[in-house]
Amino acid sequence: MLDAVTSRLRKGALTLLGRSLPTEPVLRCQTHILGDSAYGAWTFCPDKLAGGALLYSFGVGEDISWDLAMIEEFGVTIHAFDPTPRSAAFVKRQKLPKQFVFHDYGIADYDGVARFYPPENSEWVSHTLLERKATANKAIEVPVRRLESIMSSLGHRKVDLIKMDIEGAEYAVLQDILACETPAGGAGQLLVEFHHRFTGKGVAQTRASLLALEQKGFNSFHISANGEDWGFLRCG
Repeated sequence: MLDAVTSRLRKGALTLLGRSLPTEPVLRCQTHILGDSAYGAWTFCPDKLAGGALLYSFGVGEDISWDLAMIEEFGVTIHAFDPTPRSAAFVKRQKLPKQFVFHDYGIADYDGVARFYPPENSEWVSHTLLERKATANKAIEVPVRRLESIMSSLGHRKVDLIKMDIEGAEYAVLQDILACETPAGGAGQLLVEFHHRFTGKGVAQTRASLLALEQKGFNSFHISANGEDWGFLRCG
């Protein structure tokens, strides 16, 4: 019993010092998990995701099991974005419902072209906008757009849910989309994988993002065991 109390106190102290992250979400909701693998599964709150809901899915890789399950179970429309050539080729090989719409460009905090660095392991698919010296000679240039530009080009005034797995670029993107006149495109729910494990990033940046989200009315309802996958609901 004493060890458990000591452990909780230690975690609390580390959190205050910025060396750790919260382990318990702020909000409670009836969560649901969809996706066929640990790589592709996401935890979300199904409230208000009736037929006709519009979702943006940033970061496709080679697993769209969550996207397809969301379409089948909730009748939503998903616009998926990934500028990785291998991801685009994967999507083209699939037999997809009309509610799944793929775009071969990425999200960033600016409109233009970005250098996209491949993983060191060639068997992996996820590229990143963060510089990787080991693969710099294999970097490619890809188109990227801000959330506001994406929504404008697609004629969308509001998004119901945004899912974001963008390999370390989430910090700059979150700062940008929260600063918009309509933060996060009016989305009531955000699902984000934080990459504080990446070189050059860290827990402090994730904590800063959590504070920025809270200030815009987004509170956590889900935190994964490893502290990387988070779900947020906008209150008010």
